[in-house]
Amino acid sequence: MRAGRLIVFTGPSGVGKGTLLASLRQLHPELFVSVSATTRSPRPGEIHGQHYYFVSREEFERMVAQGELLEWAEFAGNYYGTPRKAVERHIQEGHWVVLEIELEGARQVRRSFPDALQIFILPPSLEALEQRIRQRGQDSEAAIAKRLARAKEEVAAADEFDIQIVNDDLTQALQALEAALFEPVPC
Repeated sequence: MRAGRLIVFTGPSGVGKGTLLASLRQLHPELFVSVSATTRSPRPGEIHGQHYYFVSREEFERMVAQGELLEWAEFAGNYYGTPRKAVERHIQEGHWVVLEIELEGARQVRRSFPDALQIFILPPSLEALEQRIRQRGQDSEAAIAKRLARAKEEVAAADEFDIQIVNDDLTQALQALEAALFEPVPC
């Protein structure tokens, strides 16, 4: 059986993490993407248990208190976190598990899983990131301002990660991501 592996996938909101990860999974369906819990409301088309586990603040706080989350953070007024048991089970079964999480969560995971491969997705520029967030049309001006301020902090922390990939061109970013995951490291 091949060894399990934890891959932490981080970058600012709107950088295209979800699009990159979906493209990667089409090419490599054997990758298991962990489903996070959140207190935010579902967006149109999101399905409980597939995109997120949508839970109340009270349920989330109970999960934190009982140590059921590998990592968690509050972002834009909502909690997000990764249920611990499913991730550990999949790794023990030899699967490669991808966590698509934000910076503080990645830092928490680094303490529990120091051998995890940590990948940071960068925007080509903060201006391009702002344009992407606005084009989604999902956020108020206040939420956009908050996301952009947070993005500046996150981009400044990119050097904490094993690998940084700029998502300027989806095809090139996907190729860089595949190389980081699947090409052997020269001795």
